Amino acid sequence: MALRFCYLSIILLLVSCKEKELPTRQYKWDSLMVTASAYNSTVAQTDGNPNITAFGDSLKPGMKYIAVSRDLIRKGLKHNTPVVIEGFEGLYLVKDKMHPKWKNKIDIYMGNDIQAARKWGRRKVCIDYRIQLKKNKK
Repeated sequence: MALRFCYLSIILLLVSCKEKELPTRQYKWDSLMVTASAYNSTVAQTDGNPNITAFGDSLKPGMKYIAVSRDLIRKGLKHNTPVVIEGFEGLYLVKDKMHPKWKNKIDIYMGNDIQAARKWGRRKVCIDYRIQLKKNKK
């Protein structure tokens, strides 16, 4: 009897659950050559509070974050965009934006490690970033 009730419950559950249309997000990856430098959580390198980004996110050493020049925001590198940086492992997130004077540039967040930032210096790198495709209206 208990087994029959279990089967009946499963069948009722399956019949009553209509397949819902879940929105599917379509993404593509794009590439760019940019100038990359590094920055730290210091008052000398940031605006006011060295632990808060221009988007309002908190910075803590060890986080894989980057700042982007504002022209790159218009190219799709918006807040929270995942980015792969040549020469670095893992995904970085766009969490900060730079002064409008900079063009085609990213700043890689290196926490409090000023020596690592100086060692990195400034160089041209290829980045890959994910952008959401626009939905087609039906």
